Amino acid sequence: MVNILETFMDTMKSLTIQDEDQPLHVGEVMACWIYLAGLELAKVSVQSGINTTTDDELRALLQEDMKLGTSQRKRLHEFMIKEGITLPPAPEDMPISDPNSIPLGVKLTDDVIANELSLKIISLIMRAAGAASESVRADVGLLFVQFQAEKLAFAARLKHLMRKRGWIKVPPFYVPPGLNNH
Repeated sequence: MVNILETFMDTMKSLTIQDEDQPLHVGEVMACWIYLAGLELAKVSVQSGINTTTDDELRALLQEDMKLGTSQRKRLHEFMIKEGITLPPAPEDMPISDPNSIPLGVKLTDDVIANELSLKIISLIMRAAGAASESVRADVGLLFVQFQAEKLAFAARLKHLMRKRGWIKVPPFYVPPGLNNH
C-alpha cells in the first residue's frame, strides 16, 4: 500500500529545489518566528515539568519532548538564520532541581503537567498546519509538515499515557434533544 505521507514528502522535496531562490513572504516569516517562539517557551515549561514530576513515564515523555523540541528549534533556527530572519528572544534554561524539595503549594501535579504539555503540543500542531498550508515556498511548507508529523506522533504517545493515568480531560458527551436514553 502507498504511504500517503511519504509520497507527499517526496513530492514536496522535489519541489523545494525549484523555489528556494524566491524570497519568503511575510506570512512565512511570521510563521517561522511564532513557531520558534512557541518552541522556546515550551522548552522551559518542559524543563519545569522534568524538575517537578516523580512519575518515571511522564518524565520519560517530557525528556522525549525536550529532544524533539531541541531538534525542531535547531532546524528552524538554522533556516531562519540562512534566510536572514530575526530570531525571537529565548528564555533562559531552568536550573535542575529535586522534585521532592518543591513545596506542595508550588509543585504542579502530574495531571497538570501532562495537560499543560498536551495543550502546548496541540498549539504547535495547529501552528505547523497553518504555516504549511499558507506557505508558498515548498521548503517552508515541507519544514512545517515535518514538524506537524513529529508532534502528532508524540501527541499519540502522550495521549496514551494520559488515558492510562486518568489525566485526560474529556468534555461531556453530547446527547441531542429527543434521543432516547435507554
